[in-house]
Amino acid sequence: MCPPGFTASFNPMSCGGCRSRRSAAASRCWGWRKTSHKWKDYPMEEQILSAQGGLLTYTYSEMVLNMVLAMVLGFAVSAVYRYTHKGLSYSQSFTHTILFVTVVVAIVMMVIGGSLARAFALVGALSIIRFRTVIKDTKDTAFVFLALAVGMAAGTSNYFLAVTGMLFMSAVAILVYKFNYGALYKSEFILRFNFDQEADSSQYLEKINEFAKRSNMLHIEPSGDGSVLNLTFDIILRPDVAAEEFTRAVAQADGVSDVVLIASKNDVDY
Repeated sequence: MCPPGFTASFNPMSCGGCRSRRSAAASRCWGWRKTSHKWKDYPMEEQILSAQGGLLTYTYSEMVLNMVLAMVLGFAVSAVYRYTHKGLSYSQSFTHTILFVTVVVAIVMMVIGGSLARAFALVGALSIIRFRTVIKDTKDTAFVFLALAVGMAAGTSNYFLAVTGMLFMSAVAILVYKFNYGALYKSEFILRFNFDQEADSSQYLEKINEFAKRSNMLHIEPSGDGSVLNLTFDIILRPDVAAEEFTRAVAQADGVSDVVLIASKNDVDY
């Protein structure tokens, strides 16, 4: 074997056997030097580019397409949330959050790619962030998870899964909203009013029994001097009774004032 950087030489006056053996050794040394020369002269710029290229598993066009698709699907998910939302706790910033989460998760999935080390690094980075946002409606949590799932699918170039998953869950949300799935009764209300204790309570009780299919007293609270009672009832109206008609009838009862009728399609704090 020749030492690094050296080539073999031989005496032409040697015998044929020696020449053949030395020629083979020389070719091996020249080959080693040639290979070593190529490695030493390999451009450093190409080595750095190769190392950086290993970090990116997506082309530029794929990255742009993934982010655009995530944005479009995020708009769709937020629109479905706004359409199907019930109650008084609607937040415009939460609608924006759904859109942002979808795009950000898509970017995160492209950053992670197939690297387990980057996935653990992301978990460590998120562990130092404290999230203090309080979600009032439990259904909002489902839309956050939907945004996460759609963003993950778009970020990993699973376009069919991202689109079909968003469409399927949007259809489920709209069907649940249209058919009022999970509600006990469509005509269930919360009735609140003030009653003067000097009046006859049988009048408002007759009105409630006349128009309501079922009624339960939920809350009774006397005023400061005890002359007025604040009453709260859970009312299920008869199918042929309108809410406006029932409210007017109760308000006409003796001693009744400040009648309020609240639709209890959602959770109501009282």
